[in-house]
Amino acid sequence: MNQILNISCYKFVALPDAQDLRQPCLDNALARQLKGTILIAEEGINFFLAGSADDVRGFVDWLRADARFADLAPKESWSDTQPFRKMLVKVKNEIIRMNHPSIRPAEGRAPAVTPETAKRWLDQGHDDEGRPVVTLDTRNQFEVDAGTFKNTINWGITKFTEFPDAVQAHLDELQDKTVISFCTGGIRCEKAAIYMRNAGLPHVYQLEGGILKYFEEVGNDHYDGGCFVFDERRAVGADLSATGLAPDGSFPLSPPAEPTPQT
Repeated sequence: MNQILNISCYKFVALPDAQDLRQPCLDNALARQLKGTILIAEEGINFFLAGSADDVRGFVDWLRADARFADLAPKESWSDTQPFRKMLVKVKNEIIRMNHPSIRPAEGRAPAVTPETAKRWLDQGHDDEGRPVVTLDTRNQFEVDAGTFKNTINWGITKFTEFPDAVQAHLDELQDKTVISFCTGGIRCEKAAIYMRNAGLPHVYQLEGGILKYFEEVGNDHYDGGCFVFDERRAVGADLSATGLAPDGSFPLSPPAEPTPQT
């Protein structure tokens, strides 16, 4: 039971040698019999892996030997079976596609709130300055269908590249609010928060570590359903175990064919 360790991790960091990293990453992952996906771009790395605990953690330790990855902090969960079918390493233009090259998290992050702070603000209905707090889901609609924060703002996007246009269409309604942007593990809300700040919204934060970190640290307070994940588990609950169920109990959740893993 629960013999397979699953991890997700990303880091925005300058990788001018992204193409040269592909084969060593693939060779090391295969040698450890890992499965999953590693995305590498000049803006950073984003990966989802599963295998035995020793092999998964050994791979992360191998990556950390490169000073650029020394502070990697994967999010862990467990499953009874291997959730991935193969091992892929891809070099991309972006580790999460937004089509806005001016958004460079490696050069400076947007402010973040911890899960504990987010929960406290949601408990009281406002931030520490008395400003109303709203949550904003930056994920695709098929992910939102698996579960999301109660009363969240959801613009029903079908891909992350639609997010900037959605922001521009709703700028006025967010001006007087504190916005907590969130996604599965942090990578999309990190770019989203920078974009919104640049668009003139001064009180935007990213949820540190995304939904998965929120589940891990504070549970499912203010949250309905599970969290969609890009593997055969389909969704995980607040205890980070596989549920595969939408909030109404329907099964299975079906993403578009061959979705690119995100977090």
